[in-house]
Amino acid sequence: MTQGVLPFNYVAEKETTNITCYGGLPAYLDLAHALGLQKSIIRHLTIRRDSQGWQDYQIVTALILLNLAGGDSVDDLKKLEADTGFCKILRKVIIHGLKPTEKRKFRKFLQKNNNRVIPSPSSVFRYLSSFHDTDQEKNRESGKAFIPMPNGHLQGFSKILKDLLSFVQTNCLHKTATLDMDATLIATHKTNALYSYKSHKSYQPINTWWAEQGMIIHTEFRDGNVPAGYEQLRVLKESLSCLPEGVKAVRLRSDTAGYQHDLLKYCDQGNHTRFGRIEFAIGCDVTSVFKLAVSKVSKSDWKPLYKMHHGIKVKTSTEWAEVCFVPNAIGHSKNGPEYRYLVKRTLLHKQESLPGLACEQSLPFPTMDMKTGYYKIFGIVTNMAMGGGKLINWHHERCGKSEEAHSVMKEDLAGGKFPSNDFGENAAWWWVMMLSLNLNAVMKKLVLGGSWVNKRMKAIRFSLINLPARIVERSRKLFVKVKGSHPSFDLLIEIRRTILQLKLSPG
Repeated sequence: MTQGVLPFNYVAEKETTNITCYGGLPAYLDLAHALGLQKSIIRHLTIRRDSQGWQDYQIVTALILLNLAGGDSVDDLKKLEADTGFCKILRKVIIHGLKPTEKRKFRKFLQKNNNRVIPSPSSVFRYLSSFHDTDQEKNRESGKAFIPMPNGHLQGFSKILKDLLSFVQTNCLHKTATLDMDATLIATHKTNALYSYKSHKSYQPINTWWAEQGMIIHTEFRDGNVPAGYEQLRVLKESLSCLPEGVKAVRLRSDTAGYQHDLLKYCDQGNHTRFGRIEFAIGCDVTSVFKLAVSKVSKSDWKPLYKMHHGIKVKTSTEWAEVCFVPNAIGHSKNGPEYRYLVKRTLLHKQESLPGLACEQSLPFPTMDMKTGYYKIFGIVTNMAMGGGKLINWHHERCGKSEEAHSVMKEDLAGGKFPSNDFGENAAWWWVMMLSLNLNAVMKKLVLGGSWVNKRMKAIRFSLINLPARIVERSRKLFVKVKGSHPSFDLLIEIRRTILQLKLSPG
């Protein structure tokens, strides 16, 4: 029977061929083993420690693989399980390093589960429910921001992340940590989700990005109605505790959500026992009082903002100036802190109101009418002595990789779709996605290097993960057969050799 227009037909393969479409995915298993991810999961997640069923590391590893392969729902585990070739590799990986008694126990477990090595969706849903605390939900008050206290199981993820960061720091030492703190909105239709400031149901986790290492060091899953700046000082302190040994100095960048005087004061006073004074550049609120101070800046004090483009210094359409401004919140004390305030302005073409509209349409950013034109305005507060133009460009870098990471979380990985109506289950799902994000970051930074560092998951899946391969077992050894003429064959060999040379973390 003709199936379509062109002369080919799809037929069902009845024999097990041990072919996989994820020929490059085992390289991530290699890396995970080298950095001790399995041991870390066993050490810090104890939900299934004494269970006869699926163990913590087996379930979490399956979900990490799901993220890397491109799945975004628990049911997508069925697609991984259907890949007989990859499951053959995974079975061999799980058995590797086990004692004879543990191997027998695992094989017996497989027999009871129809020889499947990927947990079923129902098993994963039951597992995720362990991260939800129903008692915390009783503390919610209608109309108020509330962050449920994570239970002991959920707290284990942050410890796993610390182990991963320690491994990366051991192999690529950075003495300075530039931290970018930012929240991201994730729209959802879950019944128990709450409305955000954008008037749709959302979750709004806040993340801390370590710019030098290109990794997330801290995340806190939140409801959509929790403001981005809510308890940001506490989040900063928790983030600082996640930094591995070897970091000597910390710098902080944030948008206006971080413009909180208790946060600024904490950074500037240098009270942190490990890092002392923390330099910062944070967007400030453009209030009417701030605009008044900006209006007093003389024409000669405005300087053009330059940026580097392909190694060439290019003049932009934006200007900047220092502003003499003391906010009321700190202006009542003689011993109050002194910060630098900078402002940048970009000339806009003022549009006339459309016919029939009673008032001018508002723009989603602050503006000012000045003698020289109509401008978009942005303010920055800092305790750094860096030159104004250089500091503004340095602050702009926050909008690059850290915000790109948010796009990767929601679009390339499974962070844009949640499995449950329960907060704790979704928080655990978010954490697994975060481990996947960082594992891929380690692969790009420490193993692949070069142009791979800036590649998105789309390119990595096309060139590395989704490679057709045949799995052959001979003399108790497993062979992943990739076509030798494939452009990625030599890359896979080089990846495994590089992983062998990585140093183990102190932990």
